[in-house]
Amino acid sequence: MSGTDVTRVLVIGGGIAGTAAALGLHKAGYDVTVHEAHPDTAEDIGAFLTLASNGMRALAQLGAADAVTAVGFPLTSLRLLDSDGTELTHAPLGEVAVPGLRYRCLRRGELNAALQQEAARRGIRVCHGARLAGVTDGPHGVAARFADGSTAHADLLVGADGLNSTVRRLLTPGVRPRYAGQRVFYGYTGTAPDADGTGVITFVRGSETTFGQAVSPAGQTYWFARVSTGPLPVGGSAHPSPWREELLPLLRKDSTPAADVVAASQGPVMVTNATELPLGTVWHTGRVLLIGDAAHAASPATGQGASMALEDAVVLAKALRDLPDPQTAFAAYERHRRPRVEHNITVSGGISRGGRNPARPGPVVARPAEPDEALVRQLAWDSPLSAAPPEQP
Repeated sequence: MSGTDVTRVLVIGGGIAGTAAALGLHKAGYDVTVHEAHPDTAEDIGAFLTLASNGMRALAQLGAADAVTAVGFPLTSLRLLDSDGTELTHAPLGEVAVPGLRYRCLRRGELNAALQQEAARRGIRVCHGARLAGVTDGPHGVAARFADGSTAHADLLVGADGLNSTVRRLLTPGVRPRYAGQRVFYGYTGTAPDADGTGVITFVRGSETTFGQAVSPAGQTYWFARVSTGPLPVGGSAHPSPWREELLPLLRKDSTPAADVVAASQGPVMVTNATELPLGTVWHTGRVLLIGDAAHAASPATGQGASMALEDAVVLAKALRDLPDPQTAFAAYERHRRPRVEHNITVSGGISRGGRNPARPGPVVARPAEPDEALVRQLAWDSPLSAAPPEQP
């Protein structure tokens, strides 16, 4: 390891980005401690997400693929329907020929728990209930101060505390998330009418909504809907509005199965704003670096948020392993990552803001994907990370 003078790293945030970063840094030889504000791993357990092939590739490089494939279920093809229910395409999804790189659908809480359990198995400390209050960045180290009055000291601090990052607020007080033009509804249905089989994710390009559903091996339908409208009132998903009743009239404008799936849903219908960070925000200063949503949150329209965070974890660990000092490593990490993640912010935000236009192509990613060779090399653990990123095509 080149950065032998840096051995201790504090990771603020025990979600996907933070725990994955801890796995990567530990693998690279660093002494890592994760501090998570939530008291356990169950935060946001109601939401679900998909990990794309690139995210699964990053997990494999971290040695964490088996831990994650023990939960959730694979997705191997994508169907796209129009507002009349007519099938427009049904094609393979991602790198489907490689079982370990197949898309995976799972609840966010399941993914968090799987990653944290893997961290614990490797002896990485994960401290729950520690809410960050302040950071002091000095010439010889960094100190984190927590709301309970405790402090922690290290050589570096990684801010992986999500969209509403405290680390980012301390680093760049003027940078705030902005609304990306859609509300996102999601829920679960026990027995969905006309549901496709396991392994298929179906998107419906409706006249007022974009709808998606996938069926678990247990027969539960995971569904979401994106609606172009104003942002939620202050309080977000805690607002007492009957979300199912707000969504159903929009879905019933089309001749698709979407309305029946939502009408049969079990448990609460959840809703959140599609949100993104501005391009060009500061990612690092001194001994402090932001990764994941804390650095580059995007609208969920492309479904790449978790996968991009996992890529971040691998590239950061390789940068600190391969380059001579933290500042060189941080700068190289940013040069490798920024073009890719900001392209995702732009594309995903464009989809969200164009959601009412049925002529837009929408989030169609169904194709037998050829791996991005530059990304494969960037993520390959045994391949050194250069100070300069690969040339863009």
